[in-house]
Amino acid sequence: MTTASPQSPGADPADDAAPADGQRPRNTSPGTPAAKPALFVASGATFLAVLDTTVVNIAFSDLRVDFPDASLSQLTWVVTAYTVVFAALLAVAGRVADVIGRKKLFVRSTALFTLASVLSGLAVDVPMLVGARALQGVAAAGMIPAALGLVLQHTPPARRQIAVGVWGAVGSMAAAVGPSLGGLLVDVWGWRSVFLINLPIGLAIVAIAARLASDAPSGRRYPDPVGTLALGLGIGGVVFGVTQGTEWGWGSVRVLALITGGAVLVVTALLLSRRHPSPAVEWDLWRNRVFAATNVSSLLFGAAMYAYLLSTLLFLNAVWGYGELKAGLAVTPGAFSAAVGAVVVGRRVGPRAQWAALAVGSTLFGASCAAMYLLLDAERAYLALWLPIGIVGGLGIGAALTAISNAATASLQPERFASGTGLLMTTRQVGGALGIAALAAILERYDVLDAEGYLRVFLACAIGALAAAAVAPAFRPRRDRAPQDA
Repeated sequence: MTTASPQSPGADPADDAAPADGQRPRNTSPGTPAAKPALFVASGATFLAVLDTTVVNIAFSDLRVDFPDASLSQLTWVVTAYTVVFAALLAVAGRVADVIGRKKLFVRSTALFTLASVLSGLAVDVPMLVGARALQGVAAAGMIPAALGLVLQHTPPARRQIAVGVWGAVGSMAAAVGPSLGGLLVDVWGWRSVFLINLPIGLAIVAIAARLASDAPSGRRYPDPVGTLALGLGIGGVVFGVTQGTEWGWGSVRVLALITGGAVLVVTALLLSRRHPSPAVEWDLWRNRVFAATNVSSLLFGAAMYAYLLSTLLFLNAVWGYGELKAGLAVTPGAFSAAVGAVVVGRRVGPRAQWAALAVGSTLFGASCAAMYLLLDAERAYLALWLPIGIVGGLGIGAALTAISNAATASLQPERFASGTGLLMTTRQVGGALGIAALAAILERYDVLDAEGYLRVFLACAIGALAAAAVAPAFRPRRDRAPQDA
């Protein structure tokens, strides 16, 4: 099995549009009317999936009122159940999308996500809510890789970079706007509205996606079931162990067992994948220098970004005394600037300059985190400091995430879009779990109202973002020779 290489400047775009079996997917000709609907439904589903990783955080106080007998550790499962299952199944779901067809998996996953959202909104106790959230995680893992695969399938090669830019902008906005949107919904209609709002949106997405032409199965086989099970349980164990480390204690038997056992299972899946004809983990994708570098940068940037998104809200709430809704609105300008950064990179930056876009975007984000560390304190200074710093940070986030996605998808063959996207998103989610764990470990040393702890987190985010920028030259196109398959 060969690995796709970045498209060379002189390559014929039509070559990239056709799968390996020589049959062009339906509705992929230039000017196809399916391109815009595919981008619309994929962006909408991605917005919902990413939104639900952050929007629930703001509903915690309301949940405690409705479920007074539930402990705080039980309520954290409302967040953890979603993120752990989501991260554990992303890589596997991407491969399944390539096997059975992206449209089929996308429609089924979106319908399941909508149903799970309704069950979450109607939950009568915490166990039911946690179970419904886990079901949401299963569905979200299927939606994300299938969504981008659907976009790339229906979009002409010449416009794929712009489409990825729009898709990335929506994902960036969802991550950043979650707190403000969640705060508004909870403030007006209560925590159940956070989930029930997904019903009309999900139904509309399913209805539009069902009208798209179906893509033919790629002919690839389902992944090794033993390796797949080991991979899913391993990633889930590591993410869950890291997530619970601060609460349970990093030296506790449960945390050590989860992290160690999860790591062993991941290694087992990797070893099994080296010899299996249909591996759970596609090693040959990582033999591609560009794809491997984008995964490293995705891990590092994900750690910095997720820690930043949570720590900014915590700082505004605990140190500056902002309420949940006010804190959410305060970070919203950064969400819109992230969308601007994503669209600019998608529309204006060429394929050979994506590495530079990542370097610039990560540096801007890192610089904004460093500015927060150096300039912020307990005295409120929203207009003078927070707003301009947040806008610059948002621009960097949008630019960097889009550059990573563009560079990764350009290195993949069309029939492997979904599986490659699944792996890329998995590394970002694992990085996010590590970033949140680092945040918790730092804040544990300080009083919750002490600004110093949050400033230390901002410094750690700056270091992570600059590390991602340092990886960028690794996927700079080589000019001395044409790209080759591994």
